[in-house]
Amino acid sequence: MISRLHCRRVVLALGACAFAVPLISFAQQPAPGVHRILFLGQRSRSIASVPDAYYEAFVQGMRELGYVEGKNLLIEWRVADGKPERFAAELVSLKVDVVVTDSTPTAQIARAATRTVPIVTAAMADPIGSGFAASLARPAGNITGLSLMRVDVSQKNLELLKIMMPKLSRVAVLLNPGHAAHPAILKGVETAARQLGIKTLPVQASTPEELERGFDLMKRERAQAVIVAGDAFFLSQERRIVDLALKNRLLSMTPWQQHTAAGALMSYGQNLIDSFRRTATYVDKIFKGSKPGDLPIEQPMRIYLAINLKTAKALGLTVPPEMMLRADMVIE
Repeated sequence: MISRLHCRRVVLALGACAFAVPLISFAQQPAPGVHRILFLGQRSRSIASVPDAYYEAFVQGMRELGYVEGKNLLIEWRVADGKPERFAAELVSLKVDVVVTDSTPTAQIARAATRTVPIVTAAMADPIGSGFAASLARPAGNITGLSLMRVDVSQKNLELLKIMMPKLSRVAVLLNPGHAAHPAILKGVETAARQLGIKTLPVQASTPEELERGFDLMKRERAQAVIVAGDAFFLSQERRIVDLALKNRLLSMTPWQQHTAAGALMSYGQNLIDSFRRTATYVDKIFKGSKPGDLPIEQPMRIYLAINLKTAKALGLTVPPEMMLRADMVIE
């Protein structure tokens, strides 16, 4: 349960509702006033019949603004397959008003497919460095939306782990080799690690099998903790990552409160479900005539620290009082 002893709280929509709506094919001619979206994600809208909380948060955001699937809104859901040419062909045939993407990799696919159709991204890392925008205030191209934490926030992860384990000497960094922002994240962690006298172990994975091998490597190299870089694939592997970290007795630090609720030791990051909900406001503005290049990219307003006391106990850790005071969420 979540502790009631702390005044600060993070309100998380962990169980965003699914919406029962009639299915309408894009092959049908939409009625006047019906807006069309193509949502490109790295995973399906539902996993094992359970709605994806992040994607449903976007649908909820659209509903709150008056757009309802099956009435005045059509959403075509697509899972990215890494082939922008196929996606480009679909854009032409479907004639959508806006493309919505869930991550940096899917934004890259969409951007490679079109420079004219507006693209709104719910969670993009380093928009300028990734080539999506000329500036945050005025992107200038056909892509806008919400950004993830600035990459230098990753350094804070190491500092928090050091407080939790003062004798920390070796930390693994879990990275996706296909993520454009991960080299910068690794560089930030390595810089902070040198200052603290900590060795780093970069571990790359982009499949469940590679995750298993990666955690085996962490164990062989005697890593004491793992920092999970923000990535849609790692987000979808919540249970696997949490279980592997506990199995190998690794202090785990992730960007997502949901991972902490599932058993990760700590998380330090933004409320990503809220970011997906707020993505709807960008789509609404574009529907009403705004150009994506004129809409400033939004950065996270707050970063939240969550700690799982049950996991700390399982790892034989005593959470220092200063960490309890810093925490926005404490799970017991």
